[in-house]
Order: sequence, then C-alpha cells, then structure tokens
Amino acid sequence: MKPKKGIHILPSLFTTGNVFCGFYAFVAVLNENFYYAAWAIVIGMIFDGLDGRIARMTKTTSAFGMQYDSLADIITFGMAPAFLAYSWVLKPFGRLGWMAAFLFLLCTALRLARFNVTKSDIRGSYFIGLPSPAAAAVVASIVIAFEDLFATRINPFIMVMVIYGLAFLMVSNIKYPAFKKFDFKKRVAFSRFLFVILFLYVLATIPRVALFILGITYTIIGPIGILISNKGSVVEEETTPPVQTPFKE
Repeated sequence: MKPKKGIHILPSLFTTGNVFCGFYAFVAVLNENFYYAAWAIVIGMIFDGLDGRIARMTKTTSAFGMQYDSLADIITFGMAPAFLAYSWVLKPFGRLGWMAAFLFLLCTALRLARFNVTKSDIRGSYFIGLPSPAAAAVVASIVIAFEDLFATRINPFIMVMVIYGLAFLMVSNIKYPAFKKFDFKKRVAFSRFLFVILFLYVLATIPRVALFILGITYTIIGPIGILISNKGSVVEEETTPPVQTPFKE
C-alpha cells in the first residue's frame, strides 16, 4: 500500500500561523518591542490550540501535521520566550542569564520529544509535565503585566528563578489537566456555569491581568495536586489499622 501524498491545508495553515507568531516575536524583541513580542506568543497559543482541534474535527490528522506542529512549538514556545526573557531582563546576569534561557529552550525540546513518543499523553485526560505553551504563556504574561500595568520590569533574579522553575516543571512527571474533552451537551451545576461566565467576563475586561493569573494558576496546579495526594496518602496510612497476625506458640 502506497503512503498518501500531500498535506491537509486547513490545520497546516493554523500551524503556519503559529510559526509566524514565533518569528514575529523574534523581530519584535530585536526592535525592543517586548510587549508586542509577548502578545505574539499568546496569539501563537491560539493557533496552536486550534490546529489540533480542527484536524480532529475534520478528521485530517496526520503524522506530518504532528511533526510540523512540534517544530512550530519549538519556535514559538521554546526559542521565542527564551529569547524574550533573556533580552528583557536576563542580560545583566551574563552567562547565568543566557544559560537559563538555553535551559528553557532545551527543556521545551525535551518536553515535546517526550510528548511525541508518549501516546498516553495524547489519549489521556492529562499531560505529563507542564505543557510548553503554558510555560511560554507564563513568560509572556509576566512581560505583558510588567510592561503595561506596572511600566517597569521584574527583578532579574526573580525572572531567573521563574525560568528555572518552568524548565523543571516541563520535564517533570507532574500531571497537568489537558482540558481536551468538552461535553457541551452535559448538564452542569449552575454555580459552575456562573464561574465560566465570570471568567469570560474578567478575560474580556482585563485580559492582561486574567492572562497572568491564569498562567500562574495552571502552573501551580500540578505541584499542589502532588502535595494534596501525598497528604491524603499519609492520612490514609495513619488511619489504616495495622494487620494483626495470629500468635504462634
């Protein structure tokens, strides 16, 4: 059986949009337009989220599309945020600064490679390790918040710690919710519906603050989940009565 030739246009166009956003982020950083570079990464996340969903909806998924998507992610969510963070505040650290940026890029590549070979990541309801778009969103949201709201820049030492933390979370075994399956036909509680409406309202009213809060919240969900599960297992071990063995003479 001969392999099918050609590519699917629609999902590939969205992936190309993702690549363009990553490239534009580089151009903006070189021109010291850090604010626009950060928003380019955010827009790239939208393209990245749509290409896969459209491919699944139109049943046009392919091996080419997966590889193309991974290469686009390395550009937009690996190289672009690393270069943005270094040019924005990490330059004063010299070698420590650009090595931190390189570590972010390296862990992004490792995270994507592991994702491609771990099928449970795709089929399951969670990701193993912090997704690279989420890590890039944290970097971009920090730049947007400080450049626009505070009209200043974050302390370089704090940014170094953030970059190292994000790099570690990407290659960790911590589970993060995937939010891949949304059942719009399913009934939900009124309070949950109200929460969704409130979230959309905040996102539309103050997107800069909402993006920052959303990025930080999603990043710490994984470690908090581990702490809760470990605490629950400890409590369960303490409350479980010891097994009594029969006495033998």
